Amino acid sequence: MPLSLIDAAEASVPLLPIRTTGFENWLDGQPAGLRTWLSETGFTAKDGQTALLSGEDGKLAKVLVGVGAEISPWSFGALPFELPARAYRLESDDAALCDATALGWALGAYRFTRYRKPERDAAVLVWPATANRRLVTAQAEATHLARDLINTPADHMGPPELAAAAEALAARFGASFRTVVGDSLLSENFPAIHAVGRAAAKAPCLIDFTWGKADAPKVTLVGKGVCFDTGGLNIKTGNYMNLMKKDMGGSAHVLAIASMIMAMDLPVRLRVLIPAVENNISGNSYRPGDIVATRKGLAIEVGNTDAEGRVVLADALALASEEKPAMIVDFATLTGAARVALGTDLPAFFCNDETMSAEVLAAAQRTGDPLWRMPLWQPYRKLIDSKIGDINNSASAPYGGAITAALFLESFVAEGIAWGHIDVMAWNTATRPGRPEGGEAMGARAIFDAISERFTR
Repeated sequence: MPLSLIDAAEASVPLLPIRTTGFENWLDGQPAGLRTWLSETGFTAKDGQTALLSGEDGKLAKVLVGVGAEISPWSFGALPFELPARAYRLESDDAALCDATALGWALGAYRFTRYRKPERDAAVLVWPATANRRLVTAQAEATHLARDLINTPADHMGPPELAAAAEALAARFGASFRTVVGDSLLSENFPAIHAVGRAAAKAPCLIDFTWGKADAPKVTLVGKGVCFDTGGLNIKTGNYMNLMKKDMGGSAHVLAIASMIMAMDLPVRLRVLIPAVENNISGNSYRPGDIVATRKGLAIEVGNTDAEGRVVLADALALASEEKPAMIVDFATLTGAARVALGTDLPAFFCNDETMSAEVLAAAQRTGDPLWRMPLWQPYRKLIDSKIGDINNSASAPYGGAITAALFLESFVAEGIAWGHIDVMAWNTATRPGRPEGGEAMGARAIFDAISERFTR
């Protein structure tokens, strides 16, 4: 959808950013009438607060917007629908502020319009003078892509539709694309993906595309693509099933990151792997107590069919490890335990490599795209031991569920490979500036920034 950023406008309203910390000093230099108006309307330049000012002719002449102690896109995220639907221009040439304004505006202008048009058009912003257009466009388009994919209901976003979206992205940037579909998963040794997805009417598949020079450092992104999760035979109750169209949120995240990497032409050899399935119920559903084979050769005992995401990721992570990339990053809407620990807005980040972890957390801080590191606490590994197989997909105790899930995934990553796992909500539970209720990319800009810093410095 459009980013609501334009090259020029015949007439545009000035948008003046006022830093909260400098508001009193700025106010002292203003005319008495303006000081009175701002006092009467309660404008204190708090972050994201606006004041609309009229000219002598009574028309809108200027908009003041408060900017907090840290420059953030979210200071500007509400403006596209809060302000009258016309063109605005930023009165600043500060590069960081220009980037934040443009990105916040583009993200705030997003609405999911596939089935229903928005009630009004978004206001538009003339590209700020010193904004990094290429980077802002790449980040905004990637976020819009992730949101659209997550928001689309499962009847229109099953495994084949997810594969088509990935193929369209790959084609846009000239990437090499393939899928392994249905029973071919068995012949090509992806038995765990097949086991989870075989019960659905839409065949499971493995999405696999590569981009970049063959001799560049290898970066592999793996995304959980469970397009709908009934829970399988351990069926979810209705209230837990309502949002399960978002269970492919991990795949949306890695496609968003891939979009940014390719748009910015980073010097890496990128590979994207997405096991795409529906966890459904029929006569051939996989069952509690079954043993599921995997590409790595480990036998998974099924303790719970609703812990399916880690099962399909097992095959994808094993494949990712085979070419020994410089790093593997996976995204998955994996556990409710991560949400209990950190809430819905803060993704849990697990990492087996201290250098990579430091880089990712620094990038999260730089971009304002938060992640919180959680421990790969090895003493908990015994909780996913199996009495008849190599590993159980459901822990024997109800505690530390995000950790035991991460430890399960770690079992399928080859030793010596730097690996990060992000357990993400992928959904805004309420609308906030720049972040409408619905599907969301969380941590994607942070991971992109970390990859960019590592391989371009």
